[in-house]
Amino acid sequence: MVAITSTPAALLHSTVLDWYGANARDLPWRAADASPWAVMVSEFMLQQTPVKRVLPAYAAWLERWPAPADLAADAPGEAVRMWGRLGYPRRALRLHAAAVAITEQHGGEVPDDHAALLALPGVGEYTAAAVASFAFRQRHVVLDTNVRRVFARAVTGVEYPAQATTAAERRTATEYLPATAETAAAWAVGVMELGALVCTARSPECGACPLLRHCAWQRAGRPPYEGPARRGQSYEGTDRQVRGKLLAVLREAHGEVPQERLDAVWHEPVQRARALDGLVADGLVEPVAPGVYRLPR
Repeated sequence: MVAITSTPAALLHSTVLDWYGANARDLPWRAADASPWAVMVSEFMLQQTPVKRVLPAYAAWLERWPAPADLAADAPGEAVRMWGRLGYPRRALRLHAAAVAITEQHGGEVPDDHAALLALPGVGEYTAAAVASFAFRQRHVVLDTNVRRVFARAVTGVEYPAQATTAAERRTATEYLPATAETAAAWAVGVMELGALVCTARSPECGACPLLRHCAWQRAGRPPYEGPARRGQSYEGTDRQVRGKLLAVLREAHGEVPQERLDAVWHEPVQRARALDGLVADGLVEPVAPGVYRLPR
């Protein structure tokens, strides 16, 4: 993609930052006293999960484990238990592994160096950039789904970005990144918030968008998406649903669980066995004896 908007970057920056200053949600990980660990926890939890579902889990997590060393001292299975129904529970194991690495390699403090963040277990390019930007106010390109959608519409004039982040998107985002670290950090969260609240995927509220007059997609007449079909994620009847049901039994048990209790939660034996095998392979469940399972220790 090639940037086609004619609006100067500085004008886009000031427009989004003014809007964000007046419309930002009051979220705990954005508070002035939020620790880098709190920011990191929020970033793990917010991956593919709405804010309203994250808020209670985030509060409970930080109450129990207010610092990386607190989580590292506990069993990984307890992280899986506390993760509850946030979905994609491997994130809990990755966050636990990151806490162990932070405790052992960084004196219990989340590192402020982008490369050190990226080296932590479970921390990819997006999370490293987000923590460096939001926790330490550094200058990094932060590209999540919401940011990519805003850039696709406002800057490049298409309704949706490609399904996977492209090199062209990174170049565009880098081109529009403010020069100063503090402004860049504010810009990153501002664009993200705009995508979450206004420039949404299905029903964008274009009339309320501060970039309406500058949006390349609007200027082009809002052409419809022409890329590959965008498929919604199904859940009912999938292995994901079965895995969730099996994990729910193990989370509630606080101990070892016999096969019979797991068999009772799903009627189809082949799919149930496949889901359980997947949980074991992912390290989310440990077999302790034939037909007996528990959360990892």
